[in-house]
Amino acid sequence: MGRGPSIENRKNAEDARRGKVFTKLIREITIAARNGADPAANARLRMGIDKALAANMSKDTIERAVRRGSGAEGADNMQEIRYEGYGPGGVALIIDAMTDNSQRTVADVRHALAKHGGNLGTPGSVAFQFKRIGEVVVDTSAAGAEDKVLEAALDAGADDVQGNGDETTVLAAPEAFEAVKNALAAAGFAFVRDGIVMRPDNRVAVAGENAQTLRDLIDWLEELDDVQDVYHNGDLPAA
Repeated sequence: MGRGPSIENRKNAEDARRGKVFTKLIREITIAARNGADPAANARLRMGIDKALAANMSKDTIERAVRRGSGAEGADNMQEIRYEGYGPGGVALIIDAMTDNSQRTVADVRHALAKHGGNLGTPGSVAFQFKRIGEVVVDTSAAGAEDKVLEAALDAGADDVQGNGDETTVLAAPEAFEAVKNALAAAGFAFVRDGIVMRPDNRVAVAGENAQTLRDLIDWLEELDDVQDVYHNGDLPAA
């Protein structure tokens, strides 16, 4: 008897998490479709659809998001907003959001920052510390995998390959990202994560109480319905 509620609660929590993921993916597809409903001619839309399919989103749901974004199902009032600010320990933050109510979103972001010893900055206050770049992290735990990923990535036009234990990070210019990702997939590598990200030029060491507060802040921000991605330049110790 005692197990029932626990199992049900876990299922409800998983359903809620899945719902949040789907909401963010639908928004990304909707925004991307504004630049064309054909994924073959719209790289951002193609990436969004690939992520949605990987998350087991139905094709019907994806197609509805594409139609809404392209205007086929009426006007869409969603907008993209980038917030810049600072977290505990002076860590720089970039918070990308998609919203139909910018006043609600900025209030939510400002509240999250204030609760964790941070503050909202002005546009451009921290963006110069980051670079927009394609990032693919692959599993290289198998013997000889690091040499194989290095060869495949560089042949496809990657800028850098950084090994870190059982994972290797491949960096590429945004325009070369798809070619690099496809080459790694063709070479048989499993992706840990991939995407076009804002990567910091340098990281700031964060330790002790500040480290935990920063983790809590990032979790809080990522839980906000309107927030798509959170980037920071903190160098956090292993959890």
